[in-house]
Amino acid sequence: QVQLVQSGGGLVQAGGSLRLSCEVSGRSFSDVHMGWFRRAPGKEREFVARISAAGTYTEYADSVQGRFTISRDAAKNTVYLQMNSLNAEDTAVYYCAAGGSWATNAGLYNFWGQGTQVTVSS
Repeated sequence: QVQLVQSGGGLVQAGGSLRLSCEVSGRSFSDVHMGWFRRAPGKEREFVARISAAGTYTEYADSVQGRFTISRDAAKNTVYLQMNSLNAEDTAVYYCAAGGSWATNAGLYNFWGQGTQVTVSS
């Protein structure tokens, strides 16, 4: 059974920073690509960032490029999303995801974290 357990998130003022973590268990961490997605109130789930299984490649949504950084630590089976210069538009529930496909399409990820709320106050 593959499990993704998220931590981090919370309430932060605009311009502040937060780091999300997602620990993977039940599968070889080095076999899966990892992604972060988010769902804002009243909006569809959207791609935020992804990192390849080996950590060699990353990609970001235009809306977070230059502000967010995705990384992974193989020793800890954990992927991170460092979020800087947060603004109100970043308020959403954030989800980590794992899968065998290198994709920005959420439907191609097989396993999901429980979600964590990020609220940015203006």
